[in-house]
Amino acid sequence: MFGIPGKQAVTLTPAAVAQVRRLMERDGKAGLRLSVKKGGCAGMEYAMSFATEIDPLDEVVEQDGARVMIAPMAQMFMIGTEIDYVTSLLESSFRFSNPNVVDSCGCGESIRFDEGLSARG
Repeated sequence: MFGIPGKQAVTLTPAAVAQVRRLMERDGKAGLRLSVKKGGCAGMEYAMSFATEIDPLDEVVEQDGARVMIAPMAQMFMIGTEIDYVTSLLESSFRFSNPNVVDSCGCGESIRFDEGLSARG
């Protein structure tokens, strides 16, 4: 909906592709759904869930067998985002490199977007 013609809204690193595919195959899901919600000390948080079907209003990104669906209200905030999957000794998680984020809290769980984005949508 808010995408740039000929360019995917988000990209995935090879590690993220592998993890999304692994979870899709293990759980028999249609893909990973991304959304944003109000919360946290910076104002917004990413929300992720696996979906059994694609919503007709989702922006669908398919990359090397991995499928990511971006919920309608999150699309304008996610354009240009790179999604990675990082594993360390203590945790494994998806990480977002989002050019639309102007601030985040100390823990990195909460983000604030450019206020002009919501005015454009």
